[in-house]
Amino acid sequence: MPNFLSVPERASKPRDRGLTHVLDTGVTAAGAADVLAGSGPYVDIWKTGWGTAYVDAAVVEKLAVLRRHHVATCLGGTMLEIAWSQGVVDACLDWAAGAGFTHVEVSRGTMPIGADDKRDLVRRASRQFTVLTEVGTKDPDDLPDPGAWRDEAVADRDAGAALVVAEGRASGTVGIYDTHGRPRDAVVEALVEGIGVDRVVFEAPRTAQQAWLVRRFGPDVNLGNIATGDLLGVETLRLGLRSDTAVCPVGTCP
Repeated sequence: MPNFLSVPERASKPRDRGLTHVLDTGVTAAGAADVLAGSGPYVDIWKTGWGTAYVDAAVVEKLAVLRRHHVATCLGGTMLEIAWSQGVVDACLDWAAGAGFTHVEVSRGTMPIGADDKRDLVRRASRQFTVLTEVGTKDPDDLPDPGAWRDEAVADRDAGAALVVAEGRASGTVGIYDTHGRPRDAVVEALVEGIGVDRVVFEAPRTAQQAWLVRRFGPDVNLGNIATGDLLGVETLRLGLRSDTAVCPVGTCP
């Protein structure tokens, strides 16, 4: 990167904060290689969402591409939820390990998984993987209780989760956002109060949401559900290279 502008210092990979978490909705192995050719330094976790890993004949090849770029690979939570509902959790986890996944997401946004069963899934998955858990549901009519989200995040962490993902979906209209995509401040603050901002990955598919989080928590906030085509744009938001987050230092402006 050039060095003639003053921008926030960003740690290089592997980093434990300022993570960019990608939502892969079906990118091919070749497509992943193309994305990472320019964006690889800015991608930390790559989640295969929507059960695409199960039907992708080249998923092992794609995971190998990601590994070469030092990107952690995460199996999306819905697939594990379905495995739980069918009584085949161990088969799912063993398959994921054999395919080359390094991380697994544990969620309960689709199937009726109780809190205790979720903690059990976290403990089982953490024997083989780094575990991300998700709090919140995908139902836009389900108004979040900040205290309940905080307590679930704390319990997930105590069960062995490395990171907690705050639900926002690919639409950015549920969970930590209202139906118009506006952040629900009380829910965001409750999660940060419970486990600390560095342990939360905020799903933020929209530019306005990404910018709000960067302005609120700084360039090293963890951002999730980022589309593959938005990776460079997200990094420019972190560095203040877009009008959404640009700041003119006092005494230096014309």
